[in-house]
Amino acid sequence: MPTESAPAAFALPTGATANRSAAPTRLLVVDDEELITKALARYLSSRGFEVVTATSGESALAILEESRFSLMLCDVRMPGMSGLELVPRALQTDADLAIMMLTGVNDAPTATGALATGALDYLLKPVELAELHQAIDRALHRRELEIDRRTVERMIREEVATRTVELEREKQALRDMSIATVEALVNAMEARDVYLRGHSQRVAELSASIAAELKLDEDTVEAVRIAARIHDVGKIGIQEAVLNKPGPLTREEYDHVKEHVRIGVDILSPLKHLGPALDYVQDHHEHWDGQGYPNAKSREDISIGGRILAAADAFDALTSQRAYRVAKRPRETVEYLAARSGDLLDPRVYQALTNVILRQKSLVASFIED
Repeated sequence: MPTESAPAAFALPTGATANRSAAPTRLLVVDDEELITKALARYLSSRGFEVVTATSGESALAILEESRFSLMLCDVRMPGMSGLELVPRALQTDADLAIMMLTGVNDAPTATGALATGALDYLLKPVELAELHQAIDRALHRRELEIDRRTVERMIREEVATRTVELEREKQALRDMSIATVEALVNAMEARDVYLRGHSQRVAELSASIAAELKLDEDTVEAVRIAARIHDVGKIGIQEAVLNKPGPLTREEYDHVKEHVRIGVDILSPLKHLGPALDYVQDHHEHWDGQGYPNAKSREDISIGGRILAAADAFDALTSQRAYRVAKRPRETVEYLAARSGDLLDPRVYQALTNVILRQKSLVASFIED
């Protein structure tokens, strides 16, 4: 039977008693009919909830911005801001808020709209208060499960992010160690020939400068730099007498020297974490016109790193002292290589090399005299 002041739609069950803990769950009841909000507040308070009421969507939002609630019980049709308009704005204020809708109109599209906006349940008036209580308990339980789910997902995301950082750190350490090991082999090889000492480091610095001049992204510039530092590792397998021969090579000797690319790729191929740097090493003796080795690639089929290394390698070779010739000056070398733009060198890469050298953008070219 209903109490004297409660509408018949919200009849208080006989023998209703509070069954909540000393820290009551906070509910916000929103309805433009004050008589209904008072009846609901009285009943729900008797069940151990702490209840606050609002008679409009606007006042409900103001309350939500000031205080937190576990659940909002909201009428669908209200003057001004409707319940359907209130739901997404309430959830924007508090994503953990459980929301239940009440309406006196049995309208399937309205019910669908209420659930689509984020409400957990949709009840029709008149509703037995015991049934309402059960629905609230279900909604609160679903809220707790959802909060737990989001907490677990957040913890998983944080753990994944932490582990990803650790894996990237380990990957970088492995990469650095691999590069250092290969560089040690290159340095040991270059130490056998006074004319080659420092060659790989100079090519690396110039190659990175050319890549930057071409406005390549930072990762590509770094991959080019790494590839240049290790591009000649395969020469560790070339006969010292051939490497240090003061005069022209025979055909057989030249074929033997060409093997250093294959040897280098074989040495580096297990180091998959070096990424595109491996392709750049493999392509650093390919020619723009397809007359290079080991695969006779041409034009854009040659990796951009391979094209850059070819230019930097040629420049350093010509500006370095050899037993059989004197070193060319940087400006003279740039002019000399102009004739190789379009056959040995990618014209765009050659232009970038020219810009770097003549504008003194590379430490390699810092000694150029005006």
